[in-house]
Amino acid sequence: MKLIIAEKPDQGSTLASIFKHKKQNGFIEIFPNELFSNGAYVTWAIGHICQLVPPEKYQPGWKKWSLDNLPIIPEQFEYEVTKDKAKQFAIIKKLVSNPAVTEIIHAGDAGREGELIIRNILRLTKCHKPMKRLWISSLTANAIREGFKKLLEENDTRSLFFEAYTRACADWVVGMNASRLYSLLLQKQGFSDVFSVGRVQTPTLALIVKRELEIENFKAEPFWEVLAHFLINEKRYIGKWQNDGETRVNKKELAEKVAAFCQGKPAEVADVTSERKEFYPPLLYNLSTLQAEANKLFKFPPKKTLDVLQKLYQKGNVSYPRSDSRYVTKEEAGTFPEILNKLGQLKDYQGFFPLPISSIADNKRYVNEKKVTDHYAIIPTEQIPTMEKLDPDERKIYDLVVKSLLAIHYKKAIFEYTTVTTRVDGRAEFISKGKVQIEEGWRKVLKPKDHDDDPALPQLAKGEQGITEKVEVKESQTQPPKRYTEGQLITLMKTAGKHIEDKELEKILAKTEGLGTEATRAGIITMLKDRHYIEVNKNLVYATAKAKILIGAIGQEVLASPEMTAKWEQKLKEISDGSASPKQFMEQTKKMVLHLITSGTGQANNWAFSDDVRENFTLGKKSTKTRTFTKLGPCKKCDGAVVDKGSFYGCSNYKNNKCDFTISKKILGKNITQKNIKLLLKEGTSELIEGFTNKDKTFNAKLYLDEKEQKIKFIFAEPAPK
Repeated sequence: MKLIIAEKPDQGSTLASIFKHKKQNGFIEIFPNELFSNGAYVTWAIGHICQLVPPEKYQPGWKKWSLDNLPIIPEQFEYEVTKDKAKQFAIIKKLVSNPAVTEIIHAGDAGREGELIIRNILRLTKCHKPMKRLWISSLTANAIREGFKKLLEENDTRSLFFEAYTRACADWVVGMNASRLYSLLLQKQGFSDVFSVGRVQTPTLALIVKRELEIENFKAEPFWEVLAHFLINEKRYIGKWQNDGETRVNKKELAEKVAAFCQGKPAEVADVTSERKEFYPPLLYNLSTLQAEANKLFKFPPKKTLDVLQKLYQKGNVSYPRSDSRYVTKEEAGTFPEILNKLGQLKDYQGFFPLPISSIADNKRYVNEKKVTDHYAIIPTEQIPTMEKLDPDERKIYDLVVKSLLAIHYKKAIFEYTTVTTRVDGRAEFISKGKVQIEEGWRKVLKPKDHDDDPALPQLAKGEQGITEKVEVKESQTQPPKRYTEGQLITLMKTAGKHIEDKELEKILAKTEGLGTEATRAGIITMLKDRHYIEVNKNLVYATAKAKILIGAIGQEVLASPEMTAKWEQKLKEISDGSASPKQFMEQTKKMVLHLITSGTGQANNWAFSDDVRENFTLGKKSTKTRTFTKLGPCKKCDGAVVDKGSFYGCSNYKNNKCDFTISKKILGKNITQKNIKLLLKEGTSELIEGFTNKDKTFNAKLYLDEKEQKIKFIFAEPAPK
């Protein structure tokens, strides 16, 4: 008799569902059949049922957090069963020890983590029975049946276990030592909190903090653009003045001078160029791209997308969710006609049929075995759900997966981009850009939002003449870098190599998936939230004072850099390939930790943190439901603090005493920065702000706070407009 061990209860039930079976307590008995002539048992883990033991299990003295105890490096790593999962472990152990069981079938998720979870259980049960590996990419009845017919040998995936085991042990060593080191050193600086540090979470956090500081230190610069409204042969359009290819002017006087010169002058079309551009359908989704898209469209946090996908996978509706590939094999492409035929019966998709392309089996853009790693791209399976039975979130994610498959069976989209150069009075040149869709192609299915807002231009020919009807000067300001969304964080982690100057390391990181893996990135972002390093407000990611303190302390240490991750990932990949030694890797990890302890202890006295960061630091142990806001200054109505509330600045005490002190974020067309609010609350006036607009007139002024009336007023730098 064979014992099948799945990773989760639902997966165990699904594996057993295609056979006659009987449910028992913690396992399922499969009756004899053509695949299992003596029958089989199916049981399951509950995710990570085993964990690395805490430091005090190795040495009781290691329980105390002390610099004198560092480094904490066990001679031999040990796993233990987590207390809340001991009951299920006991069931597995009893089945493994059953003399009737002659062979184990490892049916964990077909990836690194799944490999580690089941093999660790077998190690703790001291199982020495023969083992085979079930390796499938979907949980449909056909895939399960074929998977059991083509089981892998135990040694086919053994090196994958070595990689996952080494990764877990190395992460434990780094996290345990670095977290204690920085927590203890920062405690001496007055920050009494636990500062969690990790091999993947810390370089990710460093990139977020870098963006936060770029935003904070950004100084807006004004610029002006000259816009001309042309009338040429009864055709109207707008152009921007350009000089040496630049449309922005950094002096208002020059912009006004150009506008005055062009007003009412004759205009001639000096040049018209058109270029056709073809856009192929996007590649199929892997987990990262699907998480990024779901966040962009539905504001789903990455973990939510993974959880919804997992549910669809366990129902057999989509293929393996943690895939890192965007391609399929020729064999898989051969199943598409059957899947599409079934999808065409659903009213949600009938409008896209018949498909312009019946098969993509020979299209190397999507079908490429060399680019399929452990799993192919995320696709719908032949097990089509009843759409009405899916919950709203499942329906949204399933729709994305289906439409990505439909889109690759459509032709390319074609646009014509036109650039018109208009010359005023034979001297001043204006540029106008527009586009026209020639072929809709795959955009009928996906309808992406255009990133550019080029309008459609009238049909113009070189040499046509007319007049400059109106000229206006438009004032704007340079904008700070945008905050990351949660979806962009996933992409940032995957492409962290772009932040590396060493081109060789950049190539390594690109090959090894960037920071983290498809399976772990969502968890890393959730961890950063839970540990109060980041806050997400309206899908935008903010680094907290706690994050700035940790990254400020770590500084240029290799622990905060993608370079380190690149080197680690390269070595781990070599372990997976069987070309590198886990022992050697652990020795290098120990050396890095020893350097970190020596360096951190030596530099701690030189750490300096701004008053703002110190003032805004709050203990991470507070409820995650309470959002911490950056304090900008004292409230003028009560003893609260004025904070940035997203769309306006307001008092932090509103919930406690209903204090309604607020300051608008936008006054007469100008965005009021946090820097100016701080000045306003501390010194009573802001910096000189240029470009307030009132009834088509602009003026420059400082803001000041009239405390009697509790109103914001102007101090004019020039005569105010009436």
